Amino acid sequence: MKMPRFISLFKIFIFANTLFFVGCGGGGGISSASTASTLQPSFSSINSLPVIYLETEANATIQRNDYTNGTVQVNGQGIVDSMPEVTMKIRGRGHSTWGAHPKKPYQMKLSDSNVFLGMPQKKTWLFMAEYSDKTMLRNRLAMELGYLSNLDWTAKSHYADVVLNNVPIGTYRISEKVQEGSNRVDIGDNGFLLEIDYAGHNRLDVVEDIYFETNQISLQNGNGAGNVIQVKEPDLDQGDQQHDLIRDHIIDFETALFSANFTDPVNGYLPYVDIDSFVDWFLINEIAKNQDAKAYSSIYLHYIPGQKIKMGPIWDFDLGFGNVDYDDPTYPQGWWVYYHWWIERLMQDPSFVNKVKERFTYFKSKEQYLLSKIDELSQMLGRSAAKNDDIWGTLGVYVWPNPVVFNTYNEEVAYLKSWLQDRLQWMDSAISQL
Repeated sequence: MKMPRFISLFKIFIFANTLFFVGCGGGGGISSASTASTLQPSFSSINSLPVIYLETEANATIQRNDYTNGTVQVNGQGIVDSMPEVTMKIRGRGHSTWGAHPKKPYQMKLSDSNVFLGMPQKKTWLFMAEYSDKTMLRNRLAMELGYLSNLDWTAKSHYADVVLNNVPIGTYRISEKVQEGSNRVDIGDNGFLLEIDYAGHNRLDVVEDIYFETNQISLQNGNGAGNVIQVKEPDLDQGDQQHDLIRDHIIDFETALFSANFTDPVNGYLPYVDIDSFVDWFLINEIAKNQDAKAYSSIYLHYIPGQKIKMGPIWDFDLGFGNVDYDDPTYPQGWWVYYHWWIERLMQDPSFVNKVKERFTYFKSKEQYLLSKIDELSQMLGRSAAKNDDIWGTLGVYVWPNPVVFNTYNEEVAYLKSWLQDRLQWMDSAISQL
C-alpha cells in the first residue's frame, strides 16, 4: 500500500532535520545546491498549521505569467479538513512582490471548484508570501477590520506551511482572490469590479488592458497622474458599450463631486455613492496608513447599474501599519489616505465628516480586540515563523521597505502593536478636531 505523502515526509524528517538547519540557517533563501533530502522536515511535526503539498509536472519551475500544471493536497492537522490530491495549475502573481523577493507569491487554480482550508468553495486561491512583512500579520489585521466594517465583502484567509516539489518554502497566507462571484464580490451578471492602479513600471498594457481615465485619475492630468481605472470584471474590449457605460458613470460621479454644489442632495455626489462603504474604506486604510491606498494601486470599487458606487474590497496592506521607509506612512502620526483624490473632496462635506467621526468611534472601540487578535495569530504562527526564517533569513536584516530591523519575531510583533496603538491615539485626537 502506498504511504500518504505527509506520513512519509514525517519519516524523512527524523534524519533530515539536522541537515535542514545546516542548509537553511541564516542563508537568506534556498541555495541552488540544496536538495529535497536536506530541506525535508515535515512541517506537520513542528507546528499547528495546515500543510499544503504542491507538485508541478516534472518539477517544473513556476513562471510569473504562464500556468504550470500540477497537483495539490492538504494535511489539515485537525484544524481544517484534509484534502486528497487533486489536479491544479499554478503561476506567479504580484508586481514588486514577484520581482523583488526570493519568496514568491502564487495563484493556484483548481480543476474544480472546491472548499479550501475551510473557506467557501472556488477554483482560484492566492498564496501570499508576506515576505517584507516579517510579522506576516498586516494583511490579516486589515482584513479583521474589514470583517468589522460595512463593506460588502472582505477576503478570508488561512495560514499554512507549504512544500513545493518536496522542498519546504515557508509559511504562506492562503487567501481568497478579489474577483466576481457569489462567494466573493457579488456583482451579478451586469455589475462592474474596478481597480484604480498605477500605470508605470510596465504595470499597464495600453493595448491589452481595459481601462479608462477621468479628470482626477489619469495618465497625465490631475493629481492622480500616472493612474488609470481598470475594468477587472466583466471581461470587455475597449469601446464596448458596457465599457462606455461604466466610464461615463464614474466620470459623472466625479464631475458632481467636484462641482460647486457638490453637497446638494439631488445635484451633488450623494445620488452616486454608498456613503457607508466610502467611509469605512477610508478609515480602514487610514488606520493602517496604507501606502498604496492614497494614490497608487489595489484601490477597488464596484458598481451594479441602478445601484450606488461602493468602495472595496480592501486589499494589499503589506506596506501598511508602519512597514514602509519612504514617504510619511512610516509614522503613526499624520493623515495619508485623507489625500486620496476623492476622499479629500468628500472631507469638505460636513455630513461626510460626521459619518467619519461616528465610524471611527466604532473602530476605536475595537482596539483591544485587534490587539488580542494580533497576540492570537502571532502565537499560532510562532514555530512556523521560526521555520520560515530558517528558510528565508529575513529576521535581523533589512528587507525593502522595512523602516526598522528587529532580530526576533516577537520584537516585530511588538512594534506592530505599538504602532497600531499610537496610530489610533493620533487619529482619535485628529478626528475630534475636524
